[in-house]
Amino acid sequence: MKEFLDYIKNEENKAENTILAYKRDISAFESFLKKREIPNLIECTHGDSIAYILYLKNENKSKATINRKISSIRAYYSRKVQINEIEKNPFDNVKTAKSDKREIDYLSTEEIKALLELPEKTLKGLRDKALLEVMYGTGARVTEINKIKNKDINFKMNFITCTDGQSNSRIIPLGSYAHKALQEYMDEGYCAIKRSVSIHPEDYLFINFSGNPLTRQGVWKIVKEYGSKIGIETRMTPQILRNTFAVHMLQNGADLKTLQELMGFDDISVGMAYLSVTNNRVKDVFNRSHPRA
Repeated sequence: MKEFLDYIKNEENKAENTILAYKRDISAFESFLKKREIPNLIECTHGDSIAYILYLKNENKSKATINRKISSIRAYYSRKVQINEIEKNPFDNVKTAKSDKREIDYLSTEEIKALLELPEKTLKGLRDKALLEVMYGTGARVTEINKIKNKDINFKMNFITCTDGQSNSRIIPLGSYAHKALQEYMDEGYCAIKRSVSIHPEDYLFINFSGNPLTRQGVWKIVKEYGSKIGIETRMTPQILRNTFAVHMLQNGADLKTLQELMGFDDISVGMAYLSVTNNRVKDVFNRSHPRA
């Protein structure tokens, strides 16, 4: 495996967290093979690859997770074919799971923690840290995020006012991590950016280095940038952060009515979709843990 990891680092210039994600996926597959009494990765057959996909499905892994693992392992074997260590990639004809349009993807607590620890203490890093913390901490839509103005932040009462495209406003509590990140951005980053440009538009909170408010595409680019650093660029969107807010709230005891008020969705079926994710997780834990499940 070392040769492959060195290759994607030195030849493909993969980020460190992306390399770690590849290593985790390949190591997990290697452990699976050993349980099947297959001594190493090179001895893998097409049948083993199919068995692994079935195993992941039985473990109730999401389609996004299964597809990521397939992609990582396939890349490993493609390299082995390239350097003539094997003749055929055992994952070549393995089909990825078709995305279910209703399936909700979200980040694990480990993934969101890794993501939020990435921004550095630079002007850009301070802004990006505040942006990511607010998106995860409020569950706001990207179209609401880029409309936030300085006056919408109440540091004393710890809340933020979000306005959607129809001029409907709602007040969302500001958690301690988002509060701290915003305060640092306002004190050290925002003011410095404003001083460095001659354009001073209306006081939007999240601005670029020309002093203009971040566009929807600008927010997407930032979110994708940090997602790539932890190996989840293909999954990473602003909606994923909104989903993660919802699922983590429900996992920690929030009720649907409160979630609806915080997130601003009218159709309760949206909340039911989030709830189904947490119910599936509870069912999975029960099936794996209870002796009579």
